[in-house]
Amino acid sequence: MSEPPETVDFGAPDRFGAHLFRVEIPASRNDPVLIVEDYGYRGQEGGIPREELRVLLQRPVWSGIADSARREFNARLKAAKVSTSRWHTGSNRVDRLLGKELCVLAWAAETANVELIPVICSKWSALRPEERWWLFSMTVAEAGLIDDTQRGWRRALFHALSDGDKPTQRRKRPRPVETDLFQLPLFKDAE
Repeated sequence: MSEPPETVDFGAPDRFGAHLFRVEIPASRNDPVLIVEDYGYRGQEGGIPREELRVLLQRPVWSGIADSARREFNARLKAAKVSTSRWHTGSNRVDRLLGKELCVLAWAAETANVELIPVICSKWSALRPEERWWLFSMTVAEAGLIDDTQRGWRRALFHALSDGDKPTQRRKRPRPVETDLFQLPLFKDAE
């Protein structure tokens, strides 16, 4: 039986040059969190950059999504018999596929208010990993860089996972029609 691969943080390969994601968490609680895709050895070849900045999250948004991502990732790492982790100050390395999933969550939450974040986390948790990977691919093709906040699929992720802008407002039921269609002024007999 083969040994599980050596990993660090959230399932990232513990070898130099691996394609992975980094979550940069600064020591200051007021500074934003940065998620970076690091292409490793593939970077700088064939037009691929060394790394791409995927999303910049304000600290309250990161605090709102971090626990959901940690629980989801640790459950999957544990099932794969890989060591689990927690978020820490500094650079957190994340497996390539888990990093894609984290970007989908971060993109959906980046412009959300604090009340919407639990809804976004819940809907993100309900997605299968393959669905998250697909959403990542679609978003990166059009709006996957740090400055693309309000564009295309990135904006669509917010609407799809948040139920819109107002979580507390319920839709009103339409009023029942009280008048008979044949009693409208248009159909009255001329007197």
